[in-house]
Amino acid sequence: MQNRKILVTGAAGFIGYHLSKRLVAMGASVVGLDSLNDYYDINLKLARLKQMSLEPRFKPVRIDLAGRAEMARLFSEEKFDIVVNLAAQAGVRYSLINPHAYIDSNVNGFLNVLEGCRNNGVGHLVFASSSSVYGANTKIPFSVHHNVDHPVSLYAATKKSNELMAHTYANLYKIPCTGLRFFTVYGPWGRPDMAYFLFTKAILEGRPIDVFNFGKMQRDFTYIDDIVEGVVRVMEHLPAPDPAWSGAAPDAATSYAPYRIYNIGNNQPVELMQFIEVLEDCLGKKAEKNMLPIQPGDVPVTYADIDDLVRDTGFKPSTTIETGLKKFVEWYRGYYGKSSDNSKPA
Repeated sequence: MQNRKILVTGAAGFIGYHLSKRLVAMGASVVGLDSLNDYYDINLKLARLKQMSLEPRFKPVRIDLAGRAEMARLFSEEKFDIVVNLAAQAGVRYSLINPHAYIDSNVNGFLNVLEGCRNNGVGHLVFASSSSVYGANTKIPFSVHHNVDHPVSLYAATKKSNELMAHTYANLYKIPCTGLRFFTVYGPWGRPDMAYFLFTKAILEGRPIDVFNFGKMQRDFTYIDDIVEGVVRVMEHLPAPDPAWSGAAPDAATSYAPYRIYNIGNNQPVELMQFIEVLEDCLGKKAEKNMLPIQPGDVPVTYADIDDLVRDTGFKPSTTIETGLKKFVEWYRGYYGKSSDNSKPA
């Protein structure tokens, strides 16, 4: 990454912040794009950017991914070597309330990224997909070679759309494109709308937590450092056409074009109740629980098959929830203060 110029979209977000920090430490110059929307506490996004402002190799730009003219101008002026698209309207449940936000950002915005790459000779586009694309699939672990044509939320449908759009551009314009299906990312500086963050805030404030699917949900919780390591390894591994690919028996993860899909997950699903117990131990306080049925758009289990990632990059996520949640709680107490009525809104 030494002296490479890299665009990271969603740089004020959870993964974008950690990735940008890692890339500048490796000697890259990072342009960090973010619209700073108010889907969750903008103060947390600004605090992340404040941390990054200390890095001379980091340049923040405030642009909406859906702004066609602004995006075209950015690509034309900066001439990026690599683009990592992490910006998206996130959240499964919010997609039931505000569906248009997902098309604007995740579909139209992603098209602007693809066009920027096409028109300016970008050497590699790495983009965030999601484990949610597995939708109604029940065969586990989830493999990138499985068919994923039955999403159960609009968010998932937009992420599958990104994979299809990227393949089209890899085919038509030979842009190397790699999609990454992230599995339930957690850790310091995380998203306040995620369950572990909401649980922590509620437990410290003495409020009950909502436990969906009566605690029987299983998630492949993946610590942020493992996600970042996986992204960096993939950035350095250009996808190539698969000579064994056949249209008679198409492989969903590879292509005759320079295109590849990987899962990045901990490869070890954990039941939600166990996750809560570990969090209680880290906090030193028990949770009062509201046991509720599964919500629309949610899936009962996520479990990543990461064989392809390990084979091609030599990396396997390994951070346990005991280690990861301990680090998160330490950060949370330091950032929000140790009082139960937190000093900043989450």
